[in-house]
Amino acid sequence: MLDIKLLRTEPELVKENIRKKFQDEKLVLVDEVVAMDVEFRAAKTKCDELRAKRNSMSKQIGGLIGKGLKDEAEQVKAEVKQIGEELVALEQKETELQAAIRERMLVIPNIIDESVPIGKDDSENVEIEKYGEPFVPEFDVPYHVDIMEKLAGIDLDSARKTSGNGFYYLCGDIARLHSAILSYARDFMIDRGFTYYIPPFMIRSDVVTGVMSFAEMENMMYKIEGEDLYLIGTSEHSMIGKFIDTITPEAQLPQTLTSYSPCFRKEVGAHGIEERGVYRIHQFEKQEMIVVCKPEDSMKWYDKLWQNSVDFFRSLDIPVRTLECCSGDLADLKVKSCDVEAWSPRQKKYFEVGSCSNLGDAQARRLGIRIKAEDGTKYFAHTLNNTVVAPPRMLIAFLENNLNEDGSVRIPEPLRMYMGGKAQIG
Repeated sequence: MLDIKLLRTEPELVKENIRKKFQDEKLVLVDEVVAMDVEFRAAKTKCDELRAKRNSMSKQIGGLIGKGLKDEAEQVKAEVKQIGEELVALEQKETELQAAIRERMLVIPNIIDESVPIGKDDSENVEIEKYGEPFVPEFDVPYHVDIMEKLAGIDLDSARKTSGNGFYYLCGDIARLHSAILSYARDFMIDRGFTYYIPPFMIRSDVVTGVMSFAEMENMMYKIEGEDLYLIGTSEHSMIGKFIDTITPEAQLPQTLTSYSPCFRKEVGAHGIEERGVYRIHQFEKQEMIVVCKPEDSMKWYDKLWQNSVDFFRSLDIPVRTLECCSGDLADLKVKSCDVEAWSPRQKKYFEVGSCSNLGDAQARRLGIRIKAEDGTKYFAHTLNNTVVAPPRMLIAFLENNLNEDGSVRIPEPLRMYMGGKAQIG
């Protein structure tokens, strides 16, 4: 959410940012907010004046009664009552305007960084750099479900019976590999100085609207019927929510956290065969990294976060690339974002396995996450998040890049201690 002062002073800058995101339908919101804000401030000023007048007149009543001026006192009482009635109406108007302004402010997108390339959608994202040499073996790489089935590691049919499409049973060595990757990711981030968390897997609506846009919320979140609770789509949601209405001294920053959680997503829409199986599913597990820091440090941490993901995947012999998200592909709260994509020998292309985002102070403004400077002044923090790893999607990249021709799978050195010392499975 933007600072309303920006709309007051530079509405055209806000409109130009909306145009860069190809969301022209939101341009009208800027004018509406500016007009409502004028009306709101006028109502607030009037309310303050009336309260001061009422307080002054209320003090007169006792003095008039003490002097025996009953009629004059009653007249003042009547005026005080009238002021009170006027105040009630104005305060209601104030509340309604404040709510209407906030409703629109939550929809107006955050100001994107100057370095973000301009483009309509993800087809116009820009490759930054490749890490590792993409490799295509001489043998045909099977579909990821077929690899898992050959290793007796997946049961989709039973999951469809118990839960429907978009769910799975993992078992045997594949289930163990899934857990091993998460355990390695946890320790990888702890070794880089991040504090490990297991957060709540459900959050309240005020946290949901604080961490994401309404469009994301509608397309992603599962609501618990009859409760003010939502299943999290990523642990970032509850980890950022942890700081709601807090004031953190500068000396305690940055807060660098890594969290494990299951994730639940609607995954609305139809998808091709390569996005079926365990690629696009309603339930998965993920290791996340979150940073809360001073504004001047957020871009430095942004670069550190995506580099962590690159280093993690390269430690498992998986070639990756980074992809700068263009303006039209940025969610409304994001200032800057890049995707980490893993190489698929089967598809002979890269596919997304993680996303790193700098949200500026957007989440902090929505949730009241502030920093206290040494001189006592308070200001909004910057928040960032990035995926360490999200199996089972990551398993697709892992299995394809470590597959042997006989159907067995190599286990890179860092994972072996989590796999009982095994150098391969199958």
